[in-house]
Amino acid sequence: MTTDPVKDDLHTVFSRADLGGDDRLDLMEFTMALESLGLSWTRAETQDRFERADLNRDGFISYAEFRTLLDARD
Repeated sequence: MTTDPVKDDLHTVFSRADLGGDDRLDLMEFTMALESLGLSWTRAETQDRFERADLNRDGFISYAEFRTLLDARD
């Protein structure tokens, strides 16, 4: 557990959206995570951000990739 409440909250959002329990998000799970954070992007915007966030091009978003995407938003 970290001592940073924002990182703890993001990890909780990520974990709840990770329905497969495999520590990575597919596009549907990624969309759920964004919605739980109150981000309402169009389907095309979500797809674009998913593809840009998937740095290793494995078709999934890891927690590190998720944090990088959200940190870049600020």
